[in-house]
Amino acid sequence: MRSRLATRSARLVLAAAVVTALAATTACGPEDPSETGAAAPSTSPSASTTASPESTESGKGGENGDGQGKTEAPSGDKSGYGQSCGTNDLDFTVTWEAQPISHYLVTAKAKPGITCYLDVNTPSVSFGSGADGVASPVGQGGEDPIKLSGSSVAYAGIDAKTTEGEGGRKFENVIIATSEDDPNPAEVELPDAPTVDKPIVTNWSTKRDEVIPRIV
Repeated sequence: MRSRLATRSARLVLAAAVVTALAATTACGPEDPSETGAAAPSTSPSASTTASPESTESGKGGENGDGQGKTEAPSGDKSGYGQSCGTNDLDFTVTWEAQPISHYLVTAKAKPGITCYLDVNTPSVSFGSGADGVASPVGQGGEDPIKLSGSSVAYAGIDAKTTEGEGGRKFENVIIATSEDDPNPAEVELPDAPTVDKPIVTNWSTKRDEVIPRIV
């Protein structure tokens, strides 16, 4: 009888030991990485795959965002090759020439930094705003086109009065443009105040002796 009880008691002790061991194993679970020295996995996004709005914008290239890094060229640049001369591209002077026939000499020169062409052969010249003050072209001289740049110049000649007698009106300024439809004509002061009646004007030329105005 005592032998059976001892055997049964031994079995119960063994079973209890197994249960205790199983419970201890379940409670421990997987090893804690922090105890083994392994780094805990990061929960923040990777810096190599997530870009900020600033870095996304800067990656477009240049301030205009076209990916090329281009910049706009300054407006109003007049240094291009081959452009037609507008009146506001030129500086004009008018002088009185007494020989060999008295007339006014117009000198046109490109403003600094400008290269252009006088591709309209005859300047538009008038005294005042009336139709009777418009100078008629006489076709003398002429080179087409004339390149103006740096110190190069072009000339034209004006005869303010081609009639006899006392007729006409006095003017102190002359209006000059490179073409009839130029929106920015220049008003140039004359060296005196001539009497104007049926004025005439020559073509542009690079030679002064070709722009002495004559009625043929």
